Amino acid sequence: MSIERAEQIYSSYSGVYDLLFDTILQPGRRRAISAMAIQPGDQILEVGVGTGLSLPLYADTCHLTGIDISLPMLHKAADKVARLGLTNVSLRRMPAELLAWPAATFDKVLLSYVISCVERPEQVIREVHRVCRPGGRVLFLNHFLSRNRLMAWGERKLTPLSKNLGFVLDMPISLITGSGLFRVEKIERVNLLGLWSLVICEPLARDDAVLPRLD
Repeated sequence: MSIERAEQIYSSYSGVYDLLFDTILQPGRRRAISAMAIQPGDQILEVGVGTGLSLPLYADTCHLTGIDISLPMLHKAADKVARLGLTNVSLRRMPAELLAWPAATFDKVLLSYVISCVERPEQVIREVHRVCRPGGRVLFLNHFLSRNRLMAWGERKLTPLSKNLGFVLDMPISLITGSGLFRVEKIERVNLLGLWSLVICEPLARDDAVLPRLD
């Protein structure tokens, strides 16, 4: 799915996103932010901040930068920042495939329900590895292709339809675990029926990482 198409789809969701995806997906957000083990002064990046449903969950002792490709979604997030009186949050419109920061800028990075929505997930994975400091933490919160063969078959069959809604159902978790860029600390099942996963990773130093080829 192209960046332009993703922007179009998620901008169209901006008015109803909270209604559709707050209650069902908020437990995963809550668990992900808890698992970050945020320390005072940490620089945090959330990729795919959307309408800002996660914003009230962060401690006010860190600095949070949230990015999204959809301007209408960011407007909703900005409304929450103002309403909640948050002074530690910055919002920027930016594609996840091209992050505008130097290496090792952030202590923690969260990708919240976004890796299955981007055009080039491998590139996004490389970028979040680049901007997170070695010894920091990168967390991927997402639905991944089921390990159950029957469910996986169904997810592959439904993915052409789900793309019209802005995401794929057949994203393999091995894209992260086999990237050579991270030490995977833990994988947890989250949300309703455990249909989503939280992958908690420590980024390897570039000298230790086995960088995948991008064709």
